[in-house]
Amino acid sequence: MKGVLVKDLYIARSNVLVTIVSLIVLGFGISFLMETGALLVLAPVVATTAVFISITSDAASKWNKNVITMPVSRNQIIGGKFLFYILLAILGMLTALIPCVVLVCCGMDITLYSLCLYGSIGMSATLLAGGISLPCAYLFDPEKSQIVFMMSFMAGTGIIAGLVIFLNLVFPVKEHILLAFSIIFMISVIWFLISYRIAVKVYWKKDIT
Repeated sequence: MKGVLVKDLYIARSNVLVTIVSLIVLGFGISFLMETGALLVLAPVVATTAVFISITSDAASKWNKNVITMPVSRNQIIGGKFLFYILLAILGMLTALIPCVVLVCCGMDITLYSLCLYGSIGMSATLLAGGISLPCAYLFDPEKSQIVFMMSFMAGTGIIAGLVIFLNLVFPVKEHILLAFSIIFMISVIWFLISYRIAVKVYWKKDIT
């Protein structure tokens, strides 16, 4: 799996570098308009686009057909994509924290509570979207999977809104916002793991010869 991850990083390295620089610049830029911590909502979503660049590249280069002759199982191929997705999401989060830390050192008031809240929202949306789009990347052709990829983030935010409404029936969300989004984050993690199993089954049934 290490080799698969290195290959994906090599393919998407330019996109990853551009994303990192853009997030840092954006973080300092929005500090004049809104709380910098809000970038944590967007950062993991933006960072994970490199995964779909690697998937599209695999399809274009017929890599999926060649790799079946190598000692790499289909489970490892799918596992590599899901792990790459998580690593990029974490990288996006850490990158977004850079301007936050710098601005705190400069005297700006950014609370740990707000960072945890924005971070949980961003990671929840990212995992929910990835749980939808990653299996579809192997179920549909590259063109359709790109459409699903874009729509999955809208679906992810819709799911979060629905979960917030449901949780509000159990306890007042406005009074326990961080608790609510911590629960949503745990649900998104469970969904992402289930999605991995779905993607593996889809890929095993797919004819790539």
